Amino acid sequence: MLNLLISFACSALSSALMMRFVTPNMWITMAVSAVVFVLVFMLLTRITMKKVTALMDIAQRDMLANRSDKAIKELQNGLKFGAWQIYVKQQIHSQIGTIYYLKRDFKGAAPYLEKGFVRNWVSTAMLAITYMKKNQTSKMVETFDKAVSGNRKEPMVYAVYAFCMDRIGERAKAIAVLKKGLTKTSNEHLQENVNLLESGKKMKMKGFGDMWYQFHLEKQGAIIKKQTKAMTGRRKQVLR
Repeated sequence: MLNLLISFACSALSSALMMRFVTPNMWITMAVSAVVFVLVFMLLTRITMKKVTALMDIAQRDMLANRSDKAIKELQNGLKFGAWQIYVKQQIHSQIGTIYYLKRDFKGAAPYLEKGFVRNWVSTAMLAITYMKKNQTSKMVETFDKAVSGNRKEPMVYAVYAFCMDRIGERAKAIAVLKKGLTKTSNEHLQENVNLLESGKKMKMKGFGDMWYQFHLEKQGAIIKKQTKAMTGRRKQVLR
């Protein structure tokens, strides 16, 4: 990463200058060079992330304006920042993959999601779901485990994982996933779904709100019904 290399170079230069012109004391020189490294790295990181954040904001505005192709292009242009800062490229890949997934272009989403940032649990869960759709169960489980390990306090990641396990006929494992989630985060919706599965019923995900529908695990009719209901509610508010 260029930011790291530049910081090391500045640190080495400051060390050489200290030894040459200021003091031969190694401990003082090391302390100063360490401070220089930290300050330069923090400054360069801040500059890089400011540019990345601005790029993400532009892409988000494009998405809200239903210009997903433009948003993808903007994000692809931002991959150049990956050479400067660690994890930037993975985060941008996650965003691009998520946009393709939201468009239901699962084939287009997969290559980006595979190169995404594992701590972005939404994109990692989306990748796991694409494996489920391809009947690649072992890869699905492995990917969901990564999503959980990086986001232990996020209740919804356990719920989506369990939903997929139940869908492929692994109800006992789905219950185990939910119970594991309850040991990490107390959540009424996780407990509700444990009770439902243990009673032989289907999971209910509506409690997680609209965020649930982005995973496209409901039937298309249910999603359309949800959107229609939301639109009807907005019309009533306008009439009032």
